[in-house]
Parts: sequence; structure tokens; C-alpha cells
Amino acid sequence: MAVPKRKKSKMRVRMRRAQKKAELSSGSVCPECGAAVESHRVCSNCGMYRGRKIVSVGV
Repeated sequence: MAVPKRKKSKMRVRMRRAQKKAELSSGSVCPECGAAVESHRVCSNCGMYRGRKIVSVGV
């Protein structure tokens, strides 16, 4: 069984962990009202999704 010969230094471990970071989800613009919308989600501003009214939003 393979076993490390030496302990990994803090710097090496931290350099590896620095690569694992959360990415921002890519958003888009609603074609109806122009608000920022997450992908594959109903627009919270106007209630439209893929050109259809899904949710009635009280204004």
C-alpha cells in the first residue's frame, strides 16, 4: 500500500486548496422585463419563463 514518505507542508496543502473555490452561477437577462435572472428559473420580477406567464406576481 502506498504511504507518503514525508508530511505535506502547509504551503503545499494550502496551494492545493486554493484551487477549490465556489464559482458564481452564470445569470442572464429576462427578455420581457430586463431583470437579472438565474438560468432555468422563473423571473421573480415578471413571472415569465421561456416566453410563457408561469407565476402571477403582485405589484
